[in-house]
Amino acid sequence: MGDTIETGAIRKVCVIGAGVMGAGIAAQVANSGTPVLLLDIVPDGATDRDAVAKGAVAKLLKTDPAPFMSKRAAKLVETGNIEDHLDRVGECDWIIEAVVERLDVKQALYTRLEELKRPGTAVSSNTSTIPLGKLVEGRGDQFRRDFLITHFFNPPRYMRLIEIVRGEATDPALAQRVEDFADRFLGKRIVPAKDTPGFIANRIGTYWLAVAINAAMDQGLTIEEADQIGGRPMGVPKTGIFGLIDLVGVDLMPLLSKSLSSTLPQGDPYFDTLRPMPLVDRMIADGYTGRKGKGGFYTFDKATRTKRALDLSNGQYRDTIKPASLPRAADKDLAALVSAPGKVGAYAWEILGKVLPYAAMLVGEAADDVVAIDDAMKLGYNWKFGPFELIDKLGAGALAKRLADEGRPVPPILATAGDRPFYRIEGGRRQYLDASGEYRDVVRAQGVLLLEDVKRAGEPVMRNGSAALWDVGDGVATLEFTGKMNALDEDVARLIVQAIPVVKARFKALVVYNEGTNFSVGANLGLAMFAVNIAAWSEIDKLVSAGQQAFKALKYAPFPVVGAPAGMALGGGCEILLHADAIQAHAETYMGLVECGVGLVPGWGGNGEMLDRLVKSPAMPKGPMPAVAKAFELISTAQVSKSAAQAKEMSFLRPADGITMNRDRLLADAKQKALAMVDGYTAPEKPVFRLPGESARVGIAGAVADYRKKGIATPYDEVVSGRLANVLTGGDTDIVDPVTEDQLLVLERKAFMASVKDARTQARVEHMLDTGKPLRN
Repeated sequence: MGDTIETGAIRKVCVIGAGVMGAGIAAQVANSGTPVLLLDIVPDGATDRDAVAKGAVAKLLKTDPAPFMSKRAAKLVETGNIEDHLDRVGECDWIIEAVVERLDVKQALYTRLEELKRPGTAVSSNTSTIPLGKLVEGRGDQFRRDFLITHFFNPPRYMRLIEIVRGEATDPALAQRVEDFADRFLGKRIVPAKDTPGFIANRIGTYWLAVAINAAMDQGLTIEEADQIGGRPMGVPKTGIFGLIDLVGVDLMPLLSKSLSSTLPQGDPYFDTLRPMPLVDRMIADGYTGRKGKGGFYTFDKATRTKRALDLSNGQYRDTIKPASLPRAADKDLAALVSAPGKVGAYAWEILGKVLPYAAMLVGEAADDVVAIDDAMKLGYNWKFGPFELIDKLGAGALAKRLADEGRPVPPILATAGDRPFYRIEGGRRQYLDASGEYRDVVRAQGVLLLEDVKRAGEPVMRNGSAALWDVGDGVATLEFTGKMNALDEDVARLIVQAIPVVKARFKALVVYNEGTNFSVGANLGLAMFAVNIAAWSEIDKLVSAGQQAFKALKYAPFPVVGAPAGMALGGGCEILLHADAIQAHAETYMGLVECGVGLVPGWGGNGEMLDRLVKSPAMPKGPMPAVAKAFELISTAQVSKSAAQAKEMSFLRPADGITMNRDRLLADAKQKALAMVDGYTAPEKPVFRLPGESARVGIAGAVADYRKKGIATPYDEVVSGRLANVLTGGDTDIVDPVTEDQLLVLERKAFMASVKDARTQARVEHMLDTGKPLRN
């Protein structure tokens, strides 16, 4: 069995079970740069005994959205089988069991692992329902010390929740080692759960979905009405309730129901939701298991290209029906929603009047505090608000009174709260109400720095309508975008210019960062179209010039500038990052210069910055043409990275730029990167380019013409590509002539203005604003 594992980092992981969850977990481990061994059974009669695990990896490589952040990560997954290779768990520091949800199968595997693994190697189960106490029955003391539950959510790359259950005998140091790895390397937020059936998220989530389905059927609602009432007003993802079931899988619901009903104590309110569901049974039998099958409650008719919906009254598909608008106040006021007349209020109350008290009942039983329950539902089911944040919107006292008036039990913590909120801000700190009735600070994990906490505790150094500058401590300032979708406009450019002398005088470094869903989707196209419609060409030219000047001022500022993106960083959002001295990107960063998609050319210095990156890339062949050709390919086709790792492969990120797996740690990591650059910092030298000129443009034009003839490029793509090629090749220059950065900016601005004045670009922008989709004209 080898020696006891040393305390420290987890260097290799074994995942046993190559199903959807096990394979997805293995992919996320590989995404962290950690080698992983993926094992599964030997299929009957197989010539390749590793076929199941190999097939799982092959499927992962074809799955969209991609479980792997890069193809390089996939190479870190070794495959094998549990008959021939289980002894290799001795090489691993953490063994994750993700086999079928059957206690006998899991226990038989643990019997073998107990003989083969090193003492001190963590073993965890990804079970979603089986209590830890049952899993370790019959195991020795050492195995019990090494065992815990790590419940991932699907898909493991994108869902940030991991519920962790420690047993009474679990070694705290071993559990902490696993939790640290899951946090820092797998990007998860740890939610401690108690050893109870379904833990937190699935117990509440399954009850919620069952209540919502039953109520929709009982009250005669269409699924569109149910998704409208039980969706956005309650902070549920835009899929709505029935759309969410389609997403997670209609066939998963009976499995969760069976597992929970076999383990929950009698008298649990969940049992009140159980009833025969012949409609759901028929859907599953016919292959309508949701998005992974033929469809679910919603389906898409490819022949007519229309979305269809299931009629709950007769089980037949029909065209979707847009429900009547909600009462004005009910759309944004939860109290108004549950008191609205007719089916709106009745359905909303049926859900919230059952689900919120159920969540409140679980404080102390499934979780220690309200924060764990709220985090579990927000991270595991993508709720915008946790159950107790929703209770605060209704008023704890009002909720308790309505329950009492209806003769229903009031959970103890609701009675404890009285008319007080579960969350409050005190002295700039967010606090929650505990079961004893005392308020306690919401404590972040060690090393986590969030701008939302900084903002609660003080005022910005400076701000305007679209941006703000914050002091995040240790001599570092943070520039935040604050407009809708963090779009960039003249106010952002203005604040950048105004902030530079302030940062120079009062700070050591600057981080460009925000906590929106997306870093920035680029320029404010709506504002630009307004200017176009009144032919305010001088104003547009001024905006382009202001953006160029602001981004270059940032680039040549006398202090380090670090960009810290997460989510989409598109167009101008990508360009501002390209001007930073360094980037510390969240793993889920999607970068691209996408302007050509709407008929424009990057106008805020992105062309030159991309050329400079490619020329200096160790992977790029020497000479002016390879870098120009690659830049043209990336920009003209509006390519966007599908991860930060891929952004590095595409040269949007430099080799030395950092990647942070946990979104909560991004600001702290970027701040440390900025501080590490302070000593001896000097601004970069202005680049001088050697660009190939007309001969290269002729070659590019020929290639684009071929694409147009094949139907890959449209006639207007050819025009936009020509404008872009003129910039990237240096305009009217010869390969022997140097092209300065300023000259390239002039070419870029001319190309942008020519594009924005073109009616075909205007049609593309308007179509994008109206539909969110590109126009192929």
